[in-house]
Amino acid sequence: MPRKLLFALTFALALSGCRSATPPAAQTPVATDPVAPVKTYAIKGKIVSVTGSDVMLDHEAIPGFMGAMTMSYKLKDPTIVSELHPGDRITATLLVTKDPDGFNTVLLDKIVVIAQAKPDYKPAVQYHVPAAGEAVPDFKLVNQGARAIHLAQFQGKVLLVTFIYTRCPLADFCPRMSRNFADVDKALAADPALYAGTHLLSISFDPAYDTPAVLRSYGEAYTHNANSPKKRDIFQHWDFAVPGEKDLAAVTQFFNVGVTPGDEKSINHSLSTVLIGKDGKIAAWYPSNDWQPAEVVAKIKLAAA
Repeated sequence: MPRKLLFALTFALALSGCRSATPPAAQTPVATDPVAPVKTYAIKGKIVSVTGSDVMLDHEAIPGFMGAMTMSYKLKDPTIVSELHPGDRITATLLVTKDPDGFNTVLLDKIVVIAQAKPDYKPAVQYHVPAAGEAVPDFKLVNQGARAIHLAQFQGKVLLVTFIYTRCPLADFCPRMSRNFADVDKALAADPALYAGTHLLSISFDPAYDTPAVLRSYGEAYTHNANSPKKRDIFQHWDFAVPGEKDLAAVTQFFNVGVTPGDEKSINHSLSTVLIGKDGKIAAWYPSNDWQPAEVVAKIKLAAA
């Protein structure tokens, strides 16, 4: 039976993706009220036990929702329960709705197992976990202007890299990364010296669709807002690029981006944002969507100092 979870590193797996298809009937509905607003919260913790479709989780505080505690959560997709084990450390997303009586319905979704208690399977692909101080390979890409670029050309500047694909339908995934990058770019532009010493790079993992023309159109949708009312060529500071088909696996595996085909031309994928110092070495890694532009700008300033 094929596994339900995407392994994104040697003893880790990811179930975080961009899917536009309707969830299977076997999945628990988010709420009985189809128009009830759904709030999402990032959660991290250690699995204590797994019973049926419920996971007992010893988790950290969830900002804006609850403090650190141990409690049971129901899986949005109960078919993945066999892949979860006591002792596994996970990150996930809580889907929270309120019923007409004011009670919360809480479901656990987009689970990423960052460490297995008892590894039960060796993945076919060995993913690398980015770590501070590691040198980044000189990967070659083609940018929105159909120009060949490579990572080593940015040495001497602080480089912020993230991964997207232009057809991503979920606001909390690729669009959120691009909005965050637009905010980072705007903050850096306020300091001309800092702006000159930094660069942003959004890398697509969909080379078949994300041609230079598509990347340029996509980039302009974010960079126009980032630079209003001041007019300048944003692509001088922020590239949108894609590796060739033969280089794609090496790039995604080094930066720990798990990518598998989804439904209706969608792609299931994990997230990865990496800050690279002026020396071409990793300064920080953000493996989820919960980082804030302000905290990354602060890290960029330290790296640029």
